[in-house]
Amino acid sequence: MRIGIAQTRPVKGDIPANIEAHLRCIMLASTVQAEALFFPELSLTGYELALASALATDQDDVRLDALQRTSDELGIIIGVGLPTRAGAEVRISMVIFEPHRPRRSYSKQHLHEDEHPYFQPGVCQVMIHTATAVIAPAICFESLLPAHAANAFNLGADVYLASVSKSEPGVAKAYGHYATIAKQYGRPVLMCNSIGPSDNFVSCGKSAVWTGQGILVGQLSRDEEAILVFDTLTEEIVRR
Repeated sequence: MRIGIAQTRPVKGDIPANIEAHLRCIMLASTVQAEALFFPELSLTGYELALASALATDQDDVRLDALQRTSDELGIIIGVGLPTRAGAEVRISMVIFEPHRPRRSYSKQHLHEDEHPYFQPGVCQVMIHTATAVIAPAICFESLLPAHAANAFNLGADVYLASVSKSEPGVAKAYGHYATIAKQYGRPVLMCNSIGPSDNFVSCGKSAVWTGQGILVGQLSRDEEAILVFDTLTEEIVRR
């Protein structure tokens, strides 16, 4: 399977502008036959804790219809970051668009301590089943918890997909951890990070891919908007 990760610089709080930027990335990924493309944590709003409640919506928001149409037309799975509302609760979610199928959301199950005043955790792991691979999404902090990865692989994951918003120290820690779990479970790990100002820190990019041997085979820089597409069969990397 050809799985893509996008490294983007979100426009703070501007969902329509970020959707347009996402659509450009998706079209680019389609030119190199990506079958799925995933974006960083809260990619449609930016990682802005104080704004999350006001910006929170749901997976059926009509503003997201263009993403569903693009998924249908190109036959590509798309995962985007968005604060979602479940009743009175706000969650950090990945909205998942699959061709000609109902939208789904995966909500972060394990929050970082500074997220608790703003969000509630999700309640279960969502798995993305394709013809050739099962993808387990993880959102930032929880992707560093061994128990989260263990559960994902116990549920049959072929690929562990970490959608994050991380600073330089956070990425340095993540690199070691992702290499370890990739080798431990013999499955590839992909990390998509944002770039630019995020809440009270700066996201430093360096989105990357590790093979099932724990080998780093693809990496973006700290300040470029770009995509990586990884072929799970050949382990080939394409960068655009």
